Parts: sequence; structure tokens; C-alpha cells
Amino acid sequence: MKLYLRNYPPPAGIRVPPAPMRALVADLFVRAGHEPEGSSLLAELLVQNDLRCVFSHGTRKLPDYLPLLRQGGINARPQVRVVEESPTTAVLDGDGGLGYFPCHQGARLAAAKAAEHGVGAVTTRNHFHFGAAGIYSRLALDRDCIGLAISANRFDLSPEALVLNAVSVSPLSLAVPAGNEAPLVLDMGAGLLPYSPELFSRFPATFFKSLGLGAVFMALGGVLAGIWRPECQHHPAGWLSDQGAFIAAFAVDRFMEVGEFKREMDRYIGQARAMRPLPGTETAELPGGLEWTWERQNSTLGIPYSDEHCRLIEQVAEEFGAETPFPHWQHTRFGPTP
Repeated sequence: MKLYLRNYPPPAGIRVPPAPMRALVADLFVRAGHEPEGSSLLAELLVQNDLRCVFSHGTRKLPDYLPLLRQGGINARPQVRVVEESPTTAVLDGDGGLGYFPCHQGARLAAAKAAEHGVGAVTTRNHFHFGAAGIYSRLALDRDCIGLAISANRFDLSPEALVLNAVSVSPLSLAVPAGNEAPLVLDMGAGLLPYSPELFSRFPATFFKSLGLGAVFMALGGVLAGIWRPECQHHPAGWLSDQGAFIAAFAVDRFMEVGEFKREMDRYIGQARAMRPLPGTETAELPGGLEWTWERQNSTLGIPYSDEHCRLIEQVAEEFGAETPFPHWQHTRFGPTP
């Protein structure tokens, strides 16, 4: 039996080329009040996640972001600035906007610093959600660097709550370059299982590991990033700037010759892919392998959207007075006819 996951190609739906989806998403952000240049970057990054079938952090986020922008909960014209900087580090302020802007800029800056000095690390603060952590870790790969991205959000810790509530589902991504094989890209949240007394009694180690991961993510992507600083907590404009990030890059050539490293990574990944796949899956893949394959396939064939996903986008587009590209691509339907 084939296993279908949330971030997995749907069994049926239509395929839409990425270009009209980017145009639609950029238009929707502009209609919500966001400035055009930033809207284009948001469209690029969200559709990029759809191409990888990371749908949970792609265009499915539009119903979360667009109303907040229109209502003023997120700064639609943020001016990202570098607050502090050294040859290997930097601190960026997101000015109450979406976290994509300071984190994208910060990841590129960290990779540039690593290429020059061997290591680069930045923190970001005073911004809202930054999307999929894998966006930022992957930016280090083009410079033959290993990329790391961690984020956390600010919330109250009630003494009456279970200690598991001291952490959230904060994300981490680690990207490692390879040669001809897909890069190794881990992209995960700290929450491994939803809590219940019954599940805790069966899998206590899983919850202790989730607590440990989440606490470390909070320390780096939250406390070190400065999300608890007073000026980030009570902005007079009322922006929901409750998130921060820790992003770092490490140059491979400071540890071993790049070509040798990539050959060894190819050997390791290739041998792993020759092993038996997990139950319910068709191929044996390490983290990032499927997304790498899907991105290349979908760039040519079109992004596979389920009918439910299409309806979600159509509802958002109708609310903001935009036309969707879906009617023009019905001939690309795949899977069973609904």
C-alpha cells in the first residue's frame, strides 16, 4: 500500500506550471497591501516549496498571511536592517514584516561570510513567520557550504502547564552538499508526536527528545536571536513580530577538499538509495532526496495540486478579486476523475 503524506504529491488533481502560480501569488500579496518587489520574492519562495511538494509551507500559507497583511498585523513594507556585524556574524532586524526577508538576506550573508572566513552566522529578530527552514539552509549549497537554519517564536510559559509546553514545534534545517546525488537536506520540527497520556506512556523517549530539541531551538532561534527583547514585544503598530532565527553556514573546504567531500557524499547517498525502502514508500531516500527529484520533475511537468488545494487558492483569490490560473490547465489533470 502506497503511503501518502501531507507533503507528498497528491494522488489526483491538476498540474499547473510554476510561472502562472508565481504571478498569481505575487499579485495576491500586492492586493493585500504588500509592496511589489517583496511580493515577488514571497511568490518565488512559496512556489519553490510547492515545486518540492512541501505544500504545508508553500501556497497553503496564503490564507494565513494575506488577511494579516490586509489587517495590519504584519508590516507590508518592512525595511530590513543590519543591527550589528562582524567579519563572521551579523544581527538583522525584520521591522515587523514576514520573516522571509531578513532570513533570506541573512542566509545569503552567512554563506558569503563562510565562503570568505570559513564560517558565518546571523540571527534575525522582530519579524513574523519565516516559512520552511529548508529555504535558508539550501542557500549555503551554491557556495559549497553546509547550511543551518533554526527558528523559534515567543509565547508565555504558564507554571500550570506541562513542561512540554515550554517548547513549540520550532523548525530546524541542515543542508549538506553532494556531487551528482541530491544534497542531504534535513527539514523538521521539534514536535515528533502530539501529546497524550497514553502516547507518553508508550513512547516516553520520543517526548523527552522533542523537549530537548525544542529547548535548544528556542535557545538559538529565540533567546539568542533576541525575540524577548522589550522593543520586539510591544510594537506600537501592533505587528505580530514574535519570531526569530539562527542561521549559519560552514565552508566545506576548511575541513577537506570540496571534490573529495562531494564524492564521499555521493558514495554514501548512493549506497543508502540502493537499500530497501521503508514500508509504504517506493524508493529508499535520505532527507531531501524526494524534494530534489520532485522540484526537477515539477519544473517541467507542472506542480501537482489536489482539488482541495485548488479550491483553497480559488477561495483566497476570490476574496482578493484575483483570477486563478486553474481553469486554463484542466487538460493537465492526472489521477482518478473526481
